[in-house]
Amino acid sequence: MLQLPDSKARMKTLVSVDESYQLCRHLIAKYSTTFYLSTLLLSEEKRPAIWAIYAWCRRLDELVDGPASAITTPETLDLWEQQLESIFAGRPLDNFDVALVDTTQRFPMDIQPFRDMIAGQRMDLYRSRYETFEELYLYCYRVAGTVGLMSTAVMGLDNSKDSVPWNSQQQSYIPTEEEIALGIAKQLTNILRDVGEDARRGRIYIPLEDLARFNYTEQDLFKGVVDDRWRSLMRFQIARARQFYTKAERGITYLSADARWPVWAALMHYSGILNVIERNDYNVFTRRAYVPQWQKLRSLPVAWLRSQVL
Repeated sequence: MLQLPDSKARMKTLVSVDESYQLCRHLIAKYSTTFYLSTLLLSEEKRPAIWAIYAWCRRLDELVDGPASAITTPETLDLWEQQLESIFAGRPLDNFDVALVDTTQRFPMDIQPFRDMIAGQRMDLYRSRYETFEELYLYCYRVAGTVGLMSTAVMGLDNSKDSVPWNSQQQSYIPTEEEIALGIAKQLTNILRDVGEDARRGRIYIPLEDLARFNYTEQDLFKGVVDDRWRSLMRFQIARARQFYTKAERGITYLSADARWPVWAALMHYSGILNVIERNDYNVFTRRAYVPQWQKLRSLPVAWLRSQVL
């Protein structure tokens, strides 16, 4: 079970801010090469802050989905939330916290999305099925849509469109829905990519109403049946995910200029996983869908062009 360290004892032994950011960088490079590549396109000022946010999210996710998940309880997450409160109060309790404390001080942000993400991880403690997409949407918002909200303060917004005389009386547009949509799209992509892995843990994240719509059963899923029913079901799920990517694209133009390229790159890299699933004939049970590194690199000029003209 997670235990909060004694603050006085830990304050004497915590690493420096720079060392903490490096710990966060190594964590993201290890667990998410796609996202890590995108962060390298950020400015030197913003890049470490995104690493710190990701590290917090990843460590939380490991409590529920990692090797120690069997001993994670609601009380574990209660302690994690207490540690979050300490971070936002400027009191780091472990080496990773040092970077996030610095990030929240340099880029003031709302604590609520972090709390919402913890609530999403709580859902994984007692739920392994979702009857409807509406139920799944709440889960996706909490565990992934919140990331866009966390990152907004770091990414920054472009208010130049509001500086012209005819817009001077209007409030700056904040692309909140689009930021959430990108997180939803990524989570739906994760769900489709990891169907087989989740099934081996007894979990089904595809809404049960969708399984019924295509006459595909839970038993079929656990057996890894790939037939016309499954292909039709997957085409339906992929089309839904792409709708969220399309919505997310419309919000990128409102981000600060130096944030658009990495966000476009991340969007293109992640959505590319859906293309691979299609090329694999929707077999996500024995073939893991991933975008090769060379393909990610080849897409960067296209992402840059989109960040300039869209």
